[in-house]
Amino acid sequence: MTNTAFTDLSQKLLTQQAKAGVIGLGYVGLPLAITLARSGFHVTGFDVDPAKIIALDAGNSYIEAVSNADLAKETSAGRFRSSDDFGQLASCDVIVICVPTPLTKHRDPDLSYVEATSRSIAATLRRGQLIVLESTTYPGTTDDIVKTILEKTGLKSGQDFFLGFSPEREDPGNRDFDTSSIPKIVAGDGAEASELMQAFYGQAVKTVVPVSSNATAEAVKLTENIFRAVNIALVNELKTVYAAMGIDIWEVIEAAKTKPFGYMPFYPGPGLGGHCIPIDPFYLTWKSREYELPTRFIELAGEINSAMPRYVISKLSEALDIREGKALSRSRILIIGLAYKKNVPDIRESPSLRLMDIIHERGGTADYHDPYVAEIPTTREYMALKGRQSIDLTEETVQSYDAVLISTDHDCIDYASIAAWSPLIVDTRNIFTKRGLMADHIIKS
Repeated sequence: MTNTAFTDLSQKLLTQQAKAGVIGLGYVGLPLAITLARSGFHVTGFDVDPAKIIALDAGNSYIEAVSNADLAKETSAGRFRSSDDFGQLASCDVIVICVPTPLTKHRDPDLSYVEATSRSIAATLRRGQLIVLESTTYPGTTDDIVKTILEKTGLKSGQDFFLGFSPEREDPGNRDFDTSSIPKIVAGDGAEASELMQAFYGQAVKTVVPVSSNATAEAVKLTENIFRAVNIALVNELKTVYAAMGIDIWEVIEAAKTKPFGYMPFYPGPGLGGHCIPIDPFYLTWKSREYELPTRFIELAGEINSAMPRYVISKLSEALDIREGKALSRSRILIIGLAYKKNVPDIRESPSLRLMDIIHERGGTADYHDPYVAEIPTTREYMALKGRQSIDLTEETVQSYDAVLISTDHDCIDYASIAAWSPLIVDTRNIFTKRGLMADHIIKS
């Protein structure tokens, strides 16, 4: 017997008559919503934060990947609108969930946002809808949690509605790839759901890569992030070992990457930031306990990366003592870069926040300069830093600090002036060597 829910939705997708809803208008959801709109779908973006809706309605994008011009174009064409009224989900044929999946303070998955969003969808769930989870999570979440919540309505996945998973692959600040050009992994709960997923995303992205199950798609995303976390941990550990031997890790990496096979360069830093690498590997660690299997490699990588901010501060403290005869507890430190990576305003899980926190913990004073982050917003872990503002980078200002700590190497920073003005610099990004600004008062960490 033909499933009319499937055939009707298939036709809507192929003719782009399907209406799409994207829940969560952050770094993943807003670029996706605009990409879908640009491809021809009529999209409603949903968010519980009224400030985001107000900004979007005023034509102001708060995400670098979406310009005000992009937003205005899709809004004026009637292809994009935003709302905090989740009752309007009933009119959407496809609903994509792009909400946060953080960790608890005990490093367990916090799926409260996914669960709450699933319940909101369930309140208006109807026959013929495709529900998609994009939030990064452990294998089994889509089928075990989202599906269970939705099926409590009495409607059945694969029969009345369809369920899929497609991991986000956003990379803030990347000028070479955007949402439409990054290959999209897709999977569905059953063959028909998988076909609908391919039809939907195939309208908006250049390459769609189907895999056999939602759990497999969930595992793909975790594997990508674990690969990066483990390799960054390796070079972070090598950094500490080589430093003790008087060997420059960055020189080693530059030489090693000339090998045309069997090597891929990763670089050390002051710690991990962003949502993906510091958080996502622990989703698999948590899930593996269900199978009584250890994830020693992943957990060790997490320990090494988490220890980097304290290692950096120890190098800073040592440099202050040896070169200036001053204790960190009596020092004023200017941190360059609050964002977790260069050339973006994203401070999620930024190691700079942890560096500031440790300096204050040790009795010192820490300020920051970041042209992309004018003021520290509310964060869950660093409430005491809320409202702190970026310091202007002038000769008089820089000279008033005992040391400058380079945490994020934004391209627009005047490093030559910092080198000339500051009595002591601790560089965690090798930016001064890259720019030919080596000097005795510049210490690599």
